[in-house]
Amino acid sequence: MFSRRLIPRLAAALALAAATLCAHAQALEGGPLHIVVGYAAGGATDRVARIVGDKLQARLGVPVIVDNKPGAGGRLAAQQVKATPAGQNVLMLANPAVMVVAPLVFKDNGYDAERDFVPVSHVNDYEFALAVSTAVPVRELPHLLAWMRANPEKANFGVPATGSLPHFFGLMMGEKAKVRAEVVGYRGSGPLLTDLIGGQVPIAFDTFDVDLPQHQAGKIRILAVSGAKRSPFAPEIPTFKEAGLDLVATGWNTFFAPATMPKDKVERLSQAIREVMQDPDTQRRFKDTLMTPVVSTQAQTEAMLKAYRAQWAPVVQKSGYQP
Repeated sequence: MFSRRLIPRLAAALALAAATLCAHAQALEGGPLHIVVGYAAGGATDRVARIVGDKLQARLGVPVIVDNKPGAGGRLAAQQVKATPAGQNVLMLANPAVMVVAPLVFKDNGYDAERDFVPVSHVNDYEFALAVSTAVPVRELPHLLAWMRANPEKANFGVPATGSLPHFFGLMMGEKAKVRAEVVGYRGSGPLLTDLIGGQVPIAFDTFDVDLPQHQAGKIRILAVSGAKRSPFAPEIPTFKEAGLDLVATGWNTFFAPATMPKDKVERLSQAIREVMQDPDTQRRFKDTLMTPVVSTQAQTEAMLKAYRAQWAPVVQKSGYQP
């Protein structure tokens, strides 16, 4: 005969066992989930994949593996994910360079960004920054624009790579402000920062997270950030709109599934990622990397992509950029 004191404990144990069995029964079919990242380990997109991947394992009941497939600016990863057989569990974490810019400037990507992929979940945004060398005698954006107009032979701006979002954002700003400048492309943010700090290039456009530590150290000056409101990481820096230019633009990281993935599985993954992004620890880890976490449904992600393509396509096409 059971003691009455044992009944609550037995009930709790049975409930736990039932929950465990249910979780096992609902484990994602098809084995481990692979998150393909088109860049080397340690970069911003890779960090996002690993933060989310760590949290996804418990919700999906399968191992989550981050696969770094660098090459061709992320396009090789897109080609690989496109070709994934329908039964395999794979997602690609991609940014606008792969899913918006590349389709506009390369004649043959080996993939169609809209036909071959299904957006699953938009997970973070990041801003762009306009920074100047401390050798440039300005501290506010209007003064920089006046300096650029007065010194056209000096008004070059560096970008981490030609064809990158900072490149096109710099062109976007130039058109809005009616100033012209020569674009100087670098092989990454490191060499660009080195030349900006040294005064070899007077102006640079890059992502905000790259420039902020050097700004805070007093080695460069960020004059404006591209978000709709001031960054919580540096609230003293004005937005472009506050500085007098009606200009708002951001980059993002978004999960995509191959178009061959069954719809119910895409919905399951979207829900799981959304739950991960609602977790306070996940949000803290994103903010520690100076990126803004986003909680998004699949429908909201699709709407974001549509609006983003409408904003950036005219800029890219008008630039006449050829790789």
